[in-house]
Amino acid sequence: MNIGVVIGRIGDVDGVALETEKWIEVLKKMGHNIFILSGQFTRNIVDPKNETFGPMLSFFSPECEWEQKRAFFFPRLEDLDELLEQLEYASNKIAVHIFEWIVSNKIDIMLSENASALPSHLSMGMAIKKITKNTNIKVVCHDHDYFWERGERYKSPFKEINDLVHGTFPLIAPNVRHAVINRYSKDTLSKKFGIESVLVPNVMDFNKPYAKIDEYNRNMLSDIGLKKSDIPIFQATRIVKRKGIETAIELIERIKDKKVKLIITGSYADDARYGYYRKLVKLVKAKGLNNRVYFSRNKILSKREKTSRGEKIYSLSDAYAHARACTYFSKYEGFGNAFVEAVLAKRPVFVNNYKPVFWPDIGSKGFKTVMIENNVLTDKAVSEISEIIHNDKLRKEITEYNFELAKKYFSFDVLEEKLTELFANEIIKINIPDMQTYKIDEK
Repeated sequence: MNIGVVIGRIGDVDGVALETEKWIEVLKKMGHNIFILSGQFTRNIVDPKNETFGPMLSFFSPECEWEQKRAFFFPRLEDLDELLEQLEYASNKIAVHIFEWIVSNKIDIMLSENASALPSHLSMGMAIKKITKNTNIKVVCHDHDYFWERGERYKSPFKEINDLVHGTFPLIAPNVRHAVINRYSKDTLSKKFGIESVLVPNVMDFNKPYAKIDEYNRNMLSDIGLKKSDIPIFQATRIVKRKGIETAIELIERIKDKKVKLIITGSYADDARYGYYRKLVKLVKAKGLNNRVYFSRNKILSKREKTSRGEKIYSLSDAYAHARACTYFSKYEGFGNAFVEAVLAKRPVFVNNYKPVFWPDIGSKGFKTVMIENNVLTDKAVSEISEIIHNDKLRKEITEYNFELAKKYFSFDVLEEKLTELFANEIIKINIPDMQTYKIDEK
């Protein structure tokens, strides 16, 4: 089948982009042809001739940023009519673009990657809904998170905008199927909307080498500024508030061995006005931990590359290769890729029981870890963590066990089974609608 992926950005390190790439890899292995329509390509994911750039779909497009500001961040009552008109205009224009892409590539099934779940791009979500309502093309919505999980973020003072959000996200139509990444979402869709969804956990490829030391990454720690005698603990996440990085910093403070160092790999690109990043920098300074906590965002990215001066940039796999252990004290996650990555790398991982996912979807499966509640580091937890860090035999026993368990529940084999359920024998031809539906005044 020809499967068309609609996504705001791809090739990046956010969870939606990363999981989409895994779906694409497995779908290609299953024999499907993949086409991508995206507002941002960091790099090629499939054959370039199967990739279509749609700038209006980007989260950083002028249209999207203006809509978000006027609908949620800086709403002005006198601008409501203008906002509604712009949303209608932009969504029509995007719908035409998507429709032409579907027809020209003979798409059998459209895969909406979180674009029909989270209102982070209003007009794109509206456009996908229009396409769905006006054709009988099969749509699979890969839902990573929803507006009701984000507190007040997607609440507008305008009733019309709130009604639009409630009527568009999630997408509900007879020709739509939903895939969710955790039990909480599955239960919520069922209870709130009567939607039966397919639970597809985030996965990793357990058949490929990962987190291995080689000639390229051999000197990574010294490039960051660590000594050979140091014990590196990695926080392999972005720098955003929900990651609970201050708890990892507290852990380093409370571990007596001064050779134990924390390396924070992530970027603060998604941190609003860098407020959380600045808070962490101040915290490190206040605790006198400047020589024990390292921010390495300029050295570690999603993949290997070289700077213009020929300096090495390391991948997350390189980071895990040098980690003695990993911290993952998130307060909330839709799933928890960093946990599975650490297990794949055969590194122990210390975790907060983040809501609503960790225990129901991951922890209850039997993983051996030190788990804390509500980001409270007890003396017992710190002692257990210190023991694991310094005990080679215990660490090997834990990581080998966790690896085999994760392979059973979160591998590409599991993903292939789920995608077969979602996509097998679901070819539905397009019913060409009256294009008057998408007539736009281009002036």
